[in-house]
Amino acid sequence: MVPEENVIRVNGSGKKIGIAGKTQAHEKGFLHRAFSIFIFNDNGLMLLQKRAATKYHFAGLWTNACCSHPRPGEKVKAAANRRLHEELGFTTPLVIKDHILYSFHDEQSNLFEHEFDHILTGRYNGEILWSRNEVSSIRWISPDVVAQEIMSYPQRFTPWFKLIMHSCVFQSGAQ
Repeated sequence: MVPEENVIRVNGSGKKIGIAGKTQAHEKGFLHRAFSIFIFNDNGLMLLQKRAATKYHFAGLWTNACCSHPRPGEKVKAAANRRLHEELGFTTPLVIKDHILYSFHDEQSNLFEHEFDHILTGRYNGEILWSRNEVSSIRWISPDVVAQEIMSYPQRFTPWFKLIMHSCVFQSGAQ
C-alpha cells in the first residue's frame, strides 16, 4: 500500500504552520499550500486538462494544465515540474506569477479545497503524453474562448480555474 502524501498547512499569509495528510486536509478544509500551472504555446493558446473521472474531487471538470501540492520540504517550482511531468509527461521553465487564497466545497465528494495557491506560468510546444490516471483529455484553447466558455458553461470547469481566470492575479499569456 502506498503511504498517503502530506501537504503543508499554512496560515493566511502562506507561512507554514504544520503538515497534514492530504485526505485529512481536504476532509477538514485545512488551509494548505498548492499550485496551479498555466501553460501557453507560441501561438498564445492555453493548455487545459479535463480531470480524470477517477479523481477524488472535482472529477471530470476542465481546468488549467496542472494543479497539485508541494510536499513538505519541497519548493513550489520543483513540485510543479514534478507534477507537470507526472500528469502531462513534460517539464518546462516555470515562473511564479502570484498567489490566490480560496475555499471551495465539492458536493459530490464532500471534500474541500482550501488553498494558498501559487500561480505559475510556462511555455511549451512539444508532445504531451498525459497520464490516463490523472487526465482524461487535453486541449489547446485561446484564453478569450475559454473565458466565453466559462461564462456559458461554468459547471464544466473547476472553481479555482474560474476564480483565477476572473481574478486580477492572472493575465492571459503573460510570462
